[in-house]
Amino acid sequence: MTDQPPIDSLGCASGSARMEAAARASGNAEMLDAFARDYPQGPHDKPQSMCPAFGSLRVGLRMRRVATVLSGSACCVYGLSFVSHFYGARRSVGYVPFNSETLVTGKLFEDIRAAVHQLADPARYDAIVVTNLCVPTASGVPLKLLPKEIDGVRIVGIDVPGFGVPTHAEAKDVLAGAMLRYARTEIEAGPVQAPAIGKADRPTVALLGEMFPADPMMIGAMLAPMGLAVGPAVPTREWRELYAALDCGVAAAIHPFYTAAIREFQAAGRAIVGSAPVGHDGTAAWLAAIGDAFGLPSRHVAAAQTAFLPAIRAALSATPITGTITLSGYEGSELLVARLLIESGARVPYVGTACASTPWSAADRDWLVAKGVKVVFRASLEDDLAAMEAVRPDLAIGTTPVVQRAKELGLPALYFTNLISARPLMGPAGAGSLAEVVNAAIDNRDRMDRMRAFFGGVGSGDTAGVWEGEPNLMPEFRAQNLKKLEKKARAAKAEEMI
Repeated sequence: MTDQPPIDSLGCASGSARMEAAARASGNAEMLDAFARDYPQGPHDKPQSMCPAFGSLRVGLRMRRVATVLSGSACCVYGLSFVSHFYGARRSVGYVPFNSETLVTGKLFEDIRAAVHQLADPARYDAIVVTNLCVPTASGVPLKLLPKEIDGVRIVGIDVPGFGVPTHAEAKDVLAGAMLRYARTEIEAGPVQAPAIGKADRPTVALLGEMFPADPMMIGAMLAPMGLAVGPAVPTREWRELYAALDCGVAAAIHPFYTAAIREFQAAGRAIVGSAPVGHDGTAAWLAAIGDAFGLPSRHVAAAQTAFLPAIRAALSATPITGTITLSGYEGSELLVARLLIESGARVPYVGTACASTPWSAADRDWLVAKGVKVVFRASLEDDLAAMEAVRPDLAIGTTPVVQRAKELGLPALYFTNLISARPLMGPAGAGSLAEVVNAAIDNRDRMDRMRAFFGGVGSGDTAGVWEGEPNLMPEFRAQNLKKLEKKARAAKAEEMI
């Protein structure tokens, strides 16, 4: 006898523990252990953001000549397709449906294999990405048995279960790492295509992380006095850029959670440098670290620092930020933004990021801690809310529920993903990029107070919803129900002690 649930009983509402147990029983224990090493979970074990698979889906949809196919429950595929198009995807998302019979008999895998054979057109695609969502992963659908290529079209199969990959930011790394591994094996096997823009005439620095489009150009300008050039940013926009990225001299972990991608760069013999050229201190330290990694003479590093540090300091002084700010998010760049805010003059007592701590985030963490900042990795929504409610900042920067709660309290708030991370952060351009939007939000405090006073609690608590008269309150029912809940809690506690 076994305690494992039958495969056809699994579903989205099965719970992460049950799904993980099923995945391990179906042969995916090694993969889940690798996820646990790459993306260690913190005090909480569930993503408190959108489905993690959105991250890998977004990476694939942004690449030219790459098709994306999802295998999962219809509701999950619908939601992921919707949000991908909400964020500007301009191509279809493939879907291989299943039911209990095809899942149990293994027909789903055959359907996936038939779908990629039908889709593999070398005139249209360089690669096809097939992604298992929660239920196929828990059921052990073996994407690794798919052919590696069909008529010259690469087949990349990945599993991105919500019970194994904590955040959508880290799911980007799952696909980026898988593509880099495939590209590295191609390079090792023989000559590969040159990038469309050609090969750089100087040693390059590859960049890890999705950035504002102007940031790589600014980094390239800062590297030029050192005799270096900026390489592709990973995740890349086309397959051939993967070869150019692996051909770098150093990989810069601008977003430090790309652990699978970093492993591929290390396997290719490339050095890794953490942090980023953000603010005065961050830029000075990062340029020095790049120089050390390449073994450059100190005068080359000094030339780059002399060319840009005064301009960065001037930009910071010209656009100061005054006020107290709490900062949280799930993009992985929260520590970099906090550094920039502090150098702009803001007081930032708390920074929370949903991503895990890695060796490549240590420099940013140490700098922030030295400035009196409490840095929380794998921060939960409860962590972020508690910090905001305790500090009562002049501005709260965070995720949607954090912004919602801040506004309920009458605090100005900005959504991190759309209003903060979608701005330049590097070099002189980044030094002044946040001040306008942040200061404008802080100046809205009086307006928030007037709005809160005007509405006076309408729409919250007992007045939530639409009422023609006074709410029909029943305190006796509430007291009775509270006793039932307390009794149930005591019974559960007693069972734990048995």
